[in-house]
Amino acid sequence: MSSEISEDLSRIVRAGAARLLDVSEHDSACRPQPGKWSAREIIGHLIDSAANNHGRFVRAQLTDGLIFDGYRQEEWVRLQNYQEAPWPLLVRLWRDYNLHLARVIEAVPAEVRHRKRPRHNLHEIAWRTVPESQPVTLEYFMRDYVDHLEHHLRQVAEILGLGNFPPASA
Repeated sequence: MSSEISEDLSRIVRAGAARLLDVSEHDSACRPQPGKWSAREIIGHLIDSAANNHGRFVRAQLTDGLIFDGYRQEEWVRLQNYQEAPWPLLVRLWRDYNLHLARVIEAVPAEVRHRKRPRHNLHEIAWRTVPESQPVTLEYFMRDYVDHLEHHLRQVAEILGLGNFPPASA
């Protein structure tokens, strides 16, 4: 079974990781402004997002609703001290976790991905929220994950001066 979402995620992550691995340790640690995340911290946040959404995508196949715990992203980034982590380690972890997540997405049967779920809390946890009264699909939530990842990669590109990044969707 093929999934456009998993293909997009794999393509974006492979291309993005190749470019990110060329970034220096020094540049990856620079903050664009005081109080703003560095590229390291953004990639760390994307690792946390992958970890949280991995569990959500699996659990969604075992239940009728899409109701999941949120997480305190600022605290997660701070507590894991991504700012001091080696850049290549972060990039490889982010790449590998997301390639695994693409496999997870690929394995979800179409009828599960497309089933409308009237019970959800995507009005609270999605990147592009959905009103609580509007049914939503797991496929929407998976696409929202990829869109969130792309949004943050554009932030990283801006911080690092990488130009057009990530590559435009095919």
